[in-house]
Amino acid sequence: MLIRVLGCSGGIGGNLRTTSMLLDQDVLIDAGTGVGDLTLSELQLIDHVFLTHSHLDHLAMLPFLVDTVGGMRSKPITVHATAETLQIIRDHIFNWKIWPDFSTIPDTTKPFLHFSPVTPGQPVDLNGRKITPLKVNHTVPAVGYVLDSGAAALVFTGDTGACDELWAEVNRIENLRYVIIETAFSNGEKDLAVASKHLWPDQLAAELAKLKRQARIFITHLKPGEGALTMAEVEECAGAFNPRMLSNGHVFKF
Repeated sequence: MLIRVLGCSGGIGGNLRTTSMLLDQDVLIDAGTGVGDLTLSELQLIDHVFLTHSHLDHLAMLPFLVDTVGGMRSKPITVHATAETLQIIRDHIFNWKIWPDFSTIPDTTKPFLHFSPVTPGQPVDLNGRKITPLKVNHTVPAVGYVLDSGAAALVFTGDTGACDELWAEVNRIENLRYVIIETAFSNGEKDLAVASKHLWPDQLAAELAKLKRQARIFITHLKPGEGALTMAEVEECAGAFNPRMLSNGHVFKF
């Protein structure tokens, strides 16, 4: 597996892009604004999109993706997400009011878009690449994902607050190599983090203390303008875990 980070910011501005990662050439993990930097030929190769949840910073480019390349492809793009998330995007995005329902275009027998529900703990096997949803704790139904090549595994938490159930599952991954975990707010914004079910540096340290396996830790979803402050607090609170800030263009090969 090869994963390229297209976006990992909690917002936009300058070179900041919101959450999305490209797995090999054909799979997106979330579809934030970073997807817009792909070339047309790269967009045409995307067969699968795995969404963590329904917030716009994680799916903003999905409507544009299917609109742009749907007619250029011989098969639909499959969107994988929990049943709750799929229902939200059907009701509020692909509803003919915000955007056309591409699961019925050009017709229901050969649509541009296909929805496939996932269930936490049940892997999706794409030619030997296993992608397993993990339950997390956010303000809307949400999951993280384990991406497992067989040789090694990467965990992406997506958006989450404190979640014991997440770490119980992560600690079962024998070939764990990487953990990409969010820290959206600084310690001074703890109240906002709690209300929105995100992590802040003190809570990040408490969550990482639940990890019983060795892994390389990367921090994502930093808010624009607060990255330096938040990472300084992360280093102070969780430096024992040697966390690194995720950046656009970062590549993981495993």
